[in-house]
Amino acid sequence: MIHPTAIVDSKAEIHESVQIGAYSIIGAEATIDEETSIGPHVVIQGDTTIGKRNRIFQFSSIGEIPQDKKYRGENTQLVIGDDNLIREYCSFNIGTDDGGGVTKIGDHNWIMAYVHIAHDCQVGSHTILANNATLAGHVTVQDHAILGGFVGVHQFCTIGELAFLSMNSSVRQDVPPYITVSGNPAAPRGLNLEGLKRRGVSSDAMAALKQAYKILYRSQFTLNAAIEALSALAQECEEVSEFQTFLSESLHRGVVR
Repeated sequence: MIHPTAIVDSKAEIHESVQIGAYSIIGAEATIDEETSIGPHVVIQGDTTIGKRNRIFQFSSIGEIPQDKKYRGENTQLVIGDDNLIREYCSFNIGTDDGGGVTKIGDHNWIMAYVHIAHDCQVGSHTILANNATLAGHVTVQDHAILGGFVGVHQFCTIGELAFLSMNSSVRQDVPPYITVSGNPAAPRGLNLEGLKRRGVSSDAMAALKQAYKILYRSQFTLNAAIEALSALAQECEEVSEFQTFLSESLHRGVVR
């Protein structure tokens, strides 16, 4: 299952069912689990663990050192879960000591061509990152979020669950769960109603989230005051509770408004 032109270090841990294409290079610290497919001309370096049934297309660079001037060769990791599709020319870097040491990507993610995931990013599961989406260092992307083509996310930002970032958006602060943003700089454009419907969110929860959105974006409240004003709704609706919790955790960074 390994093409004769591929270079695989003898110390790498490769499951017997893994396929490795022509001219790919697999480093000594790589671990690749069963039924994962590595296309031609892929380079996998560093302490990189790749789970089951992933498909990595040609010319991707996986597990290379961070683009961080502070990095001094410390032993850090890249961990990729199961069932991810990673298209052409993607680049994922290992972590840094300052960021916890691990760049992590969950399961069932659809990652399109030329996506860059920098050091210490934490990407959840069931996300979509469209062509040329770029995550600077220390970015968190929660489950089911969608990033359109050419979206850029500034370092240390968090993208909430089921958020939708439109094409070419420039994100400089946290994006709360369930909302759509677009523009440069990114600004709120309403709830991600289609995404909420697809996830089976109830009509009652949708109505509560609409009220929560108005409190945050259509009132004159400061962020602190908006968080307080959401308390009653949060007690009645789990989704609003998650929305409020996210805002509380984003106080020191700020949110897109």
